[in-house]
Amino acid sequence: MMKEDTIEIVGFHAHIYFDTASRDAAARVREGLARFEVQLGRWHDKPIGPHPQAMYQVAFLPPQFGNVVPWLMLHREGLDILVHPETGDDLADHTLHSLWLGEKLELNVEVLRPRTASTSG
Repeated sequence: MMKEDTIEIVGFHAHIYFDTASRDAAARVREGLARFEVQLGRWHDKPIGPHPQAMYQVAFLPPQFGNVVPWLMLHREGLDILVHPETGDDLADHTLHSLWLGEKLELNVEVLRPRTASTSG
């Protein structure tokens, strides 16, 4: 069995990106998401972590994927959305294992790289 076979997805995040002009659309998408078993995160009006623009996070468990993601595909109102699993490897989850609805934005992946104890290099 390969290491990849033992990776478990414990949950998913969808990051709904918006700007000043699309904030109302993001609010409508957020209202629609309330019908699902999800946790709606705070509004972040400025880039945070690896995210290049304002966004809010939607967290949901694997059984909800088939409800939430198809709904987002049809109701994203032109917004760019990153969907990624939670496996414990933040860098791979946001890059190798992710999917995008709309445009693929350039993430600041440096903040996701594991920190090493040594300061070599």
